Amino acid sequence: MRARDKAAVSALRAALGALDNAEAVPVDEAGLRGVALEHAPVGAGATEAARRELSERGVVDVVRAEAAERLEAAAQLTAPAHADRAARLRAEAAVLLRFLEAP
Repeated sequence: MRARDKAAVSALRAALGALDNAEAVPVDEAGLRGVALEHAPVGAGATEAARRELSERGVVDVVRAEAAERLEAAAQLTAPAHADRAARLRAEAAVLLRFLEAP
């Protein structure tokens, strides 16, 4: 990271965002529709929900999916004009896969 590796920074930020999204609890829309304004929860933390905790396998699956997504996108960029973007996506995927292989 000290060398300002843009591909690594981008890949890691995206992976952290994907992990954060995977830990989110789905909102029950049915419960929200019937609540009148005067019965709505108010105050600090009234709408907070406990986040899910991913297992190690869950984290690996999310990171592996992020890497696969980048490799798939790079494979679709076949035009010479997109060669730089495809190379960057492959570099990002390599960074993520390297973290999965680390002991």
